[in-house]
Formats: sequence, C-alpha cells, structure tokens
Amino acid sequence: MDINVSLLKEICEIAGAPGFEKRVRDLVIALVTPLSDEVKVDNLGNVIAIKKGKRNPDQKKVMVAAHMDEIGFIVTHIDDNGFLRFHTLGGFDPKTLTAQRVIVHGKEDLVGVMGSKPIHVMSQEERTKLPKTTDFFIDLGMPKSEVEKVISIGDPVTRDRELIEMGDCVNCKSIDNRVAVFILIETLKKLENPAYDVYATFTVQEEVGIRGANVAAHGINPDFGIALDTTIAFDVPGAQAHEKVTELGKGTAIKIMDASTICDYRMVEFMKQTANKQSITWQPEILTAGGTDTAGVQRMGKHGAIAGAISIPTRHLHQVIEMAHKQDIADSISLLTACLEQVDQYDWKH
Repeated sequence: MDINVSLLKEICEIAGAPGFEKRVRDLVIALVTPLSDEVKVDNLGNVIAIKKGKRNPDQKKVMVAAHMDEIGFIVTHIDDNGFLRFHTLGGFDPKTLTAQRVIVHGKEDLVGVMGSKPIHVMSQEERTKLPKTTDFFIDLGMPKSEVEKVISIGDPVTRDRELIEMGDCVNCKSIDNRVAVFILIETLKKLENPAYDVYATFTVQEEVGIRGANVAAHGINPDFGIALDTTIAFDVPGAQAHEKVTELGKGTAIKIMDASTICDYRMVEFMKQTANKQSITWQPEILTAGGTDTAGVQRMGKHGAIAGAISIPTRHLHQVIEMAHKQDIADSISLLTACLEQVDQYDWKH
C-alpha cells in the first residue's frame, strides 16, 4: 500500500482551474520529461508524453488520459468595497462553499474567504432555503483600491486546502483528478516494456466539458484508449447498497459506463482478465450521472478507439475534503501498468 504521498501532495495542492492549468502543466512536464521518449504540448495546453512500445510493428497507439484541471472559479466583478463576485468553473454544490478559504490568482496570489449573509440577520424564509452560488462573494479583507492593484476581472480562483493522511486514506481538494495525474506519472516510472506506443495525455478543461481530451484524441487518433478519473464512493451512513457506485478500500474500479460513455465491452473484459491474472483487487463501476475523458478518447479520434476507464473510488467528490484510499490508488497503478504491457496479448476481434 506504499505510495509516494509527498508527490501526490505536491500535485494535488498546486493550482490549476479549467483554462488556467499552467502551474500544474509545468509541474507535469518537469516530472514526465525524464520518463518519456518525447513530450509535446498542443495548442489547447494538453501535455502528451510518448513512450515507445518495444513490440509495435503495426504502430498501434494507446492513449491514456488524466485531466489536470480542478473545479474553480473566475472573477466577474469587483464591487465598490473590494468584494469579488465570481462564476463557477465546473460543477459545485453551493452549500459546500460555506466558510471556505480560496486563493485568487492575480498579479500575485491573494487568500480570500467565501462570504455570505450571516444566519443572525437572515429571515426565517432565508434560513430554510438552499443556498445558490450567487449568494456568495469573496472577501479579501482589502478596499477596492488595493484589490485592483493585484486582481482583475477574469482572474482564476482555486480552493485552499492541504493534503493530509487519514488512516489508510488521503484527503485534499482536487483529488479529482490530480490522483489520476499521479497514477499516470507513477505508471510511466514503472512501465518498462509497453506493448504499443503509449500516449500519456494530461488533459485540460475536463471539468467544463471534456474539451482537452476531445482535441488530444483527434490529434493522436488512438487505437486503444484508457481514461483515468475519480468516481463516486457513496459508502457512507444512509447510503443504500445500490447507491454506493464504489467503496473505498475495495480496489480500483473498472468502468462499465457513465453518463457520456458506454465502455467497449472488449476493453472491460480485458481489464477484468488482466486484474484477475495479476491478483489486483477491483470492483465494477456504473456511474449514471457525470462524464469523464473516456468519451473524448473513445469518440474523437478519426476512427474511434477501443476504450474504457480505470476509476479511483473517491468520497465527498467536488468538495475540499475529497478522500481516496491508498490501496485503491496503488491497485490503479498496478492495473494500468499491466494493461499497457499486455494489451497486445488479448483477442480484440471477438
């Protein structure tokens, strides 16, 4: 169950809102360059690290996608008192914004807090209403004249939360999807003999519509595709068995479908057989709401790809307390590595 928690911490804590992935992209490039035969960055900002297959007479390509971006915000207005209004970048449950610190990335980074109307001055009707994102503002503790020296409309905002270990788990903001970035990097370290050319693709703007994966898949035109992303682990009090999707500590998850993709049955079976052969613990995943880069990888190449996904069970998704189990992360690395080394050994025609 040993994983490099210090590296995962660095990857999770760095800022990278959709469309503003430069900081995390620079870190990824530094980490994957020594591990790859070639590293490219496309016009949208996807990082593509290529590792050549040792037995690849047919020049087949396997695209593995992990998105770098995290849900965040963008500044839309600075009022006369220096408070910021914002628009969300990605999906938020508004109640999770209460009492959170954020970082506004202007000419320099400024820490702010998510403010809203105090309960003491709410009407009875307001107390019973569900909050909306428009009920919140960002307080930087500075007057407008000082704010405008550093912050402009259009600056990105990310959430402020450190990674900690909790029992056998890790807990942080942006486990979705920095844990997949970590898994793909750790796989490149272990991958000594890939069957076919591997295009390890660190994508942008997944949280706002799978935009990076669409462009990258079109350029790569892969024969096979594997997406890496988190999935819901609703294994908490009050959840019924059929609602759980996945559970922490029960192994990596092999995606069967999500709201944007029905995974290729051959890839699902290949992953199951590979996991069983390697004694890797796994669980099936059917996610009826929410999509991943799997859709772009599968459909946006010129000929389509035989595609599926390895998912990392995660509690409290799209909050700052996202939690994943270290053994599930280790199992995901093991399964991805085995799949990339054995993809040529499966009968894909059946």
